[in-house]
Amino acid sequence: MSSIVITLPKIENARQIRDILVRHGFTVDALCTTGAGALIEMNRLDCGIVICGYRFSDMYYTQLAESMPESFEILLIGSAQAVADCPSGLVSLTMPLKSYELINTVQMMLVQNARRYKKRKARPKVRDEKEKNYIQNAKRLLMERNHMSEEDAYRYIQKCSMDSGTNMVETAQMILMLIYEEL
Repeated sequence: MSSIVITLPKIENARQIRDILVRHGFTVDALCTTGAGALIEMNRLDCGIVICGYRFSDMYYTQLAESMPESFEILLIGSAQAVADCPSGLVSLTMPLKSYELINTVQMMLVQNARRYKKRKARPKVRDEKEKNYIQNAKRLLMERNHMSEEDAYRYIQKCSMDSGTNMVETAQMILMLIYEEL
């Protein structure tokens, strides 16, 4: 699920890193030489990491970090001085790059990124007013018609939703349609 985008000013360096990663079983989704190109690729993908250098022809890594989707993380590769100046919390490796350090760091970052992505996906979607109204109206009708408590009406909608494999808003709409058809 997590993607890898390599963004370095020299395409040859990006290819060398890609080759190391591919030899160790990783899939690299894109190679870029500019920050803008990396942003385009990241917006096309769900989540992952960007392996990048300190500076590109169009921006610095800090500008890239500010503009990229929150589902991506940066692995900065640079000189000892560049890495020392980077903000805390940013994962970085110093040049010259050791293959085992690169592989271990990428593996660790991908595992963490996949966990965060899974957590974000598991968060319940925030309903808008219209959707809340459907559920409220269905609950109100069930409470009036079937003499249920508010909690029981909510559980009933929830159970019907799970049983039918639809979301709660769709289930509430179906309940409202069925009750109004009977009238």
